[in-house]
Amino acid sequence: MTETTTRGSGDATGAPVILGNEPGSFARSVLAERHPALIQQVRDAFPYGPRQHEALDALLDETTNGVIEPLSPVEHDHERWANWGREYFGRSWYDAPFLWSESYFYRRLLGAVGYFGAGPWRGVDPFAPFKRAELRGDAVEEELRALDALAGVPLDERAAALLQASLWGNRADLGFRVSAGEPAVGDAAASALVADDSASLWDLLPAGNSSTVAVVADNAGRELIPDLILVDHLLEQRHAEQVVLHLKPHPYYVSDAMTADVVDCLRRLTGAPGAAGAIGGRLWKALAAGGLEVRTHPFFCAPLPYEDMPDDLRGEFEGATLTILKGDLNYRRLVGDRLWDATAPFADRTAYFPGAVAALRTLKSDVVVGLEKATLDALEQSGVVWRTSGTHALVQVRR
Repeated sequence: MTETTTRGSGDATGAPVILGNEPGSFARSVLAERHPALIQQVRDAFPYGPRQHEALDALLDETTNGVIEPLSPVEHDHERWANWGREYFGRSWYDAPFLWSESYFYRRLLGAVGYFGAGPWRGVDPFAPFKRAELRGDAVEEELRALDALAGVPLDERAAALLQASLWGNRADLGFRVSAGEPAVGDAAASALVADDSASLWDLLPAGNSSTVAVVADNAGRELIPDLILVDHLLEQRHAEQVVLHLKPHPYYVSDAMTADVVDCLRRLTGAPGAAGAIGGRLWKALAAGGLEVRTHPFFCAPLPYEDMPDDLRGEFEGATLTILKGDLNYRRLVGDRLWDATAPFADRTAYFPGAVAALRTLKSDVVVGLEKATLDALEQSGVVWRTSGTHALVQVRR
């Protein structure tokens, strides 16, 4: 890795890497507040034994008071993380790049609860209770019922509504709500788009073309359901001949979607009446027929920008008509987790990406590019916390 480790010093880009060592910063609040709260939530969610409790205690102490320790040499991915973290082991968690320290925290949390071990907790998702509780909630029920009203809406309006639902579904990110309340839907700022290239997205996917669309999922639960509904629309209205849904290979960032989460969401859809049930049935059949395919790749749980993606994944994206990246973490990895000038062109920051790419993201971290200067000035003068509160969003496309 070539990231710098001191705030304010950048590489040739001139944009400093985001660290967690600035008092009052969003990154520091995640490390100092959100991560300890999450450790407690995971502890309370399962009847873990003494070994898991001791390991969680040790992780809490290390992340708040100690220095970054490497994985044990017996861990299956020890060599990989030893390479990724060689510059940061022995330093404070706050002094490592924020993207790296967040990613490593989740790897260590999985290790503490025995997810990768040989014991009885192997493969047990520590975040599953949070994801599944969402699917059982009244909010999902209400959202699924609302689909019936779209049946008679003109196709272009329906497409716009489903894209917006997928975009704003990102507010359901469970990790975001560990230490903050969900933004009020009725607030005027909650519907603010700081950039909107929706028209370009649809231009790339005209109906009737033999397009392949790659969708890199973000969160499970209430976000994944509208993502799946959008996928159904792309297939049903022939905007895409095939959709490849890319998922995490193991639990990550609390609510990130895995194959099991897709199955849970499809069961929720197929068990619903009306339009939601019909959508679930079509998606189930699409998986069987190959029109919808789910794939995983280890890189999706790596602490690296997409610019460093391996050749096999690059080849997959290169073969897609359009790659849609969902959510805040994917955005950070797409443009680089740095303090960019917010007016830096999105096209420049994504020029390396193999093929057309679209970002659908509600803003929950400091990183943003591609804004018009007038938009940025208005946001900065508004007095609202717009970069990290989840009350603003963007759709950005690079052809």
